[in-house]
Amino acid sequence: MVPHLTTALTGPILDLEQRIIDAMPRIEHWFRTQWVEHAPPIYGSVDLRNAGFKLAPVDMNLFPGGFNNLNPDFHPLCVQATQAALEKACPDASNLLLIPENHTRNSFYLQNVAALRYILQQAGLNVRLGSLSEEITQPTSLALPDGKELLLEPLRREGNRIKLEGFDPCIVLLNNDLSAGIPGILDGIEQNLLPPLHAGWSTRKKTNHFSAYDQVAAEFAKLLGIDQWLINPYFERCDQINFQERLGEQCLAEKVDSLLTRIRAKYQEYGIQEQPYVIVKANSGTYGMGVMSVKDASEVIGLNRKQRNKMSVIKEGQEVHEVIVQEGVHTFESLQDAVAEPVVYMIDRYVVGGFYRVHTGRGPDENLNAPGMHFEPLAFETACSLPDCGAEPDYLPNRFYAYGVVARLALLAASLEIEQTTPQNN
Repeated sequence: MVPHLTTALTGPILDLEQRIIDAMPRIEHWFRTQWVEHAPPIYGSVDLRNAGFKLAPVDMNLFPGGFNNLNPDFHPLCVQATQAALEKACPDASNLLLIPENHTRNSFYLQNVAALRYILQQAGLNVRLGSLSEEITQPTSLALPDGKELLLEPLRREGNRIKLEGFDPCIVLLNNDLSAGIPGILDGIEQNLLPPLHAGWSTRKKTNHFSAYDQVAAEFAKLLGIDQWLINPYFERCDQINFQERLGEQCLAEKVDSLLTRIRAKYQEYGIQEQPYVIVKANSGTYGMGVMSVKDASEVIGLNRKQRNKMSVIKEGQEVHEVIVQEGVHTFESLQDAVAEPVVYMIDRYVVGGFYRVHTGRGPDENLNAPGMHFEPLAFETACSLPDCGAEPDYLPNRFYAYGVVARLALLAASLEIEQTTPQNN
C-alpha cells in the first residue's frame, strides 16, 4: 500500500516538485558532476518530512539499521549498487568483514544485519560478522525470528590488519555507529574501513552535516531557481548544555526564540497557517533519543525531572552537552490514519528503496523515531529515478523522484561533511 498525502497539495510543494520534474536532465547532470568531485558514503538513509509546503531532510544516518524493512523487490538494485561501491573501494575484494552494533538481543536489528549480509553475499562477497562486544569471546550463534542464525565472531588484530579466525578481509564495513567511542582495535588499520571512523557518533556532529547541507542546498536552489528554504530546515547550535544541572537553559531559550522568529517570517511570506515549531535534539547520536518538540522558548526553561532525564542521556549512556535546535518540518503524510514519514535508503550514490516510518501515537509536528513506531516497506516506484514528465507533479513516481532527489542532496552533504571533518583537514 502506498501512503497518500492527507492534504490537497496546491501550494509551494507542487511548484517545487514541478520544477524538479522539469529540470530532471539538469539535475542528473549536476549530480554526476558532483560525484566526480565527492565520493559518496558506502551507504546511508535519510529521514524526510513533507509538509505540503516544504520537503526537507531532517536526519542523515551513515550507519543505517533498517535494511530488513526494504521491499525485497529492490534487492537487485541494492546488489548492483553494492557492486559499484566495491569496485571503487577494493576492486579485487572477495572477503568482507561486517561489524554490527553490540546490542545482540534486539531481534529487529539482527534482522537488519541478516538482510545486509544477504545483499553483500549476492554482490559476490564472502561475508562474516565480527563483534566489538566484550561479551563475544568465541563464535556465538544468534537465533533470528525466521529460524535462521547469525554467527558472531570475536575480532583479532594482527599488526595493522583486523581479522577473524581463518579470515583476512579486504573491506571492513561498519554497521556500528561508534556511539561509545572509537575502539582501539580499529584505529589505524590498513584495510578499507567504511564508513571512516570519524563518521561515527563519537566524533560526528549533526550541525556539521547541516552546515554542509546548507552549501549543497544553496547550489541546488540556484540551479532550479527556487528559495532554498523549501528544501532546507533552519538550525542553530547550543553547546555547554547540562540538562540535569539546568546549565545552558538561557542559551537554549534564546536559540529557540531566534529560530522560531525566522520560521514565522517564512510562514508569513508563504501564507502558511501552521504553527511553527523546532526540534531540540542531541548534536550526536541516533535512535530518536534526546529529542523534544518545542513551540515556545519558555518550554525549555525549568524542565521537570522526567524531561531532564529524557534529554540528558542518549545511546550507550552518553551524556548530552551539546544540542542542535532544528526547524521542525510538519509531516502531512499518513498511512491508515497514522502519521508517516518517508525514509530513503541509498548505497553508494544510488537510491535503492525505502520505507515509511509510521506512528499511531504521534502528531504531524512530533518526532516519529520513538517507541511505538512501525515500518511499512515501500518499493519506491521506479526506484525514485524515473519520473513521468508528462504527468502531474504529485503522480506517485514523480513524488518519489522528488524524494530521491532531496535524499541524494543529503547524501552529497554527507560526502562534504566527511571530507571537511577528516582528521588531517582539522
